Amino acid sequence: MRKHLKHIYLSLALIMLSGTMANAQLRTTISAMRWGADYKLHVRMANDSAYVLDVKGLYHTGDDLFADTTNPTTTYYPVQLDPDFVAHIKRTNLSASEQTQPAESSDRTLWSAIHARIGGGYVHFVNCLVYTLEAQPALLNEPIFERPVTKWKPKPMTQSYKRTRKWAYYYPSTQKAAKREYKLRLKENDLADLHGVPPRFIELFLRTSQSAYEKLRKQGKANQVAQIDLVRLLLGAKYLGEAQIRTMSNGVAEAVLRYSSNTMPSIIIFDDYHAAVAMSLGRDGYRIDRIVYADSEQASRHELDGRTQMIEQLIRTINEANEQVFRKRLQQYYQRKRK
Repeated sequence: MRKHLKHIYLSLALIMLSGTMANAQLRTTISAMRWGADYKLHVRMANDSAYVLDVKGLYHTGDDLFADTTNPTTTYYPVQLDPDFVAHIKRTNLSASEQTQPAESSDRTLWSAIHARIGGGYVHFVNCLVYTLEAQPALLNEPIFERPVTKWKPKPMTQSYKRTRKWAYYYPSTQKAAKREYKLRLKENDLADLHGVPPRFIELFLRTSQSAYEKLRKQGKANQVAQIDLVRLLLGAKYLGEAQIRTMSNGVAEAVLRYSSNTMPSIIIFDDYHAAVAMSLGRDGYRIDRIVYADSEQASRHELDGRTQMIEQLIRTINEANEQVFRKRLQQYYQRKRK
């Protein structure tokens, strides 16, 4: 009996140790960060990996301290996922993976299906979709997304059939088809599916031709391709069936479960504060990991502390505003039944 208990205690200890090691692996954090005279950021991680980042190439943002909560858009920062958020999704999907399909209520829209898997607000939805499309570039070309070749026509002819009958997939998979759908939806004031998508994603989509899109793919610019694909996918979101929605939801869950935080940190440049802010996206929104200032040697400690408080307040305000937008969107659009 004692021998049996000893084996149980040993097994529990090994499980706890492996969990601790896995959590420690997830928690690769910044150990040092400085703003060099060469207009580059020098970053060292806790695992001793080092990065030199050109500030000009990083994401820049201005002063948005007084976020407009009545605006139906979401403030989006391209940041990596917080280790605790990834761990939460992994724990959640341990039970979800045992189910053959998600709950019926979550199949109605792409938003609700993915939200059921990862939680969070709309910014989590956009962030994880972009990451998934970047990590799995062939996902949208899977056979499940292809429209069947058929001579069937609805009687009477529906508007959705007229608009999608020439599509090879259940979403507009070419720039020509996607831009046509965008212009029609813009004219009809029916772009709710794109509310919350960063304007720069839409601007990139609109100025990119099909040949330019193919060039981006060949050049390996996966992030820009993923941003364009996100716009295409969401333009076709209301035409997706449950099978396509489920495939996309499973793809997001799979991508996030393979996510590793042992990557280059996400740093946002706050130009109005002369600050570089290392950030991540957690369960409750954006989280600040570290702040360094370009003029730290010239500015007083009092001034720098004041700026830090303002940046922290800014992120709190943005998280609160994003949550309000998310709640409004839930009530007004994403919880409605599919027609």
